[in-house]
Amino acid sequence: MEFIEVKNATKVYGNGITALSDVNLTINKGEFVFIIGHTASGKSTLIKLLYREEKPTSGEVFIGGINVARLRNARIYKLRRKIGIVFQDFKLLPKLTVYENVAYPLYSYGMKNTEIRPLVLEALERVGLKDKSRSFPNQLSGGEQQRVCIARAIVNKPKLLICDEPTGNLDPETSKEIMAVINEINKSGTTVVMATHDKEIVNRMKKRVITIENAVLKTDKLKGSYKVNENI
Repeated sequence: MEFIEVKNATKVYGNGITALSDVNLTINKGEFVFIIGHTASGKSTLIKLLYREEKPTSGEVFIGGINVARLRNARIYKLRRKIGIVFQDFKLLPKLTVYENVAYPLYSYGMKNTEIRPLVLEALERVGLKDKSRSFPNQLSGGEQQRVCIARAIVNKPKLLICDEPTGNLDPETSKEIMAVINEINKSGTTVVMATHDKEIVNRMKKRVITIENAVLKTDKLKGSYKVNENI
């Protein structure tokens, strides 16, 4: 079942730079897909099209059958409620506890405390941080902070988890732990799309790999059939 469809997507920024050129791509429900490429290759732009941070200059982007490229700004929040996003920089609110950081998006949706609490505790349990719920971000390691970000991203049980360089600020051992958490989330049925520079992760995980090079989708290799031999 096709869950994500990118059709003839081109993105040209106001300064005339073409970030994506006629990209076509389908991702099935429940897949785990890496998007790789050198800096400024266009992979981050592709990721941003999926959660409507950017709109294509031409072409279409469908998530679950909805053309997100044509969504009115007032309806973007409904799309975002179905998507979890994890960034390289943790974007945690320093004056809020772990629990409050994870609960924050649910409060913004207008949910009640009685609805929020079980969802937050379940998300923290899934990332192994239930015992840190009262801690503040500055009391956590980098890996623990990223786990909080993942918990916040999955607290609303999204169908799609988008990860933009989630291990970029972490050491290799911590990166392995974070990828194990994300892999378990994928196994539970969540579609995962992850942009990364980390060739060790890509080679170890043996998932589908899409390469963006000079704004063009260069290669699309099926699970386990691709090995990165150079820096990305």
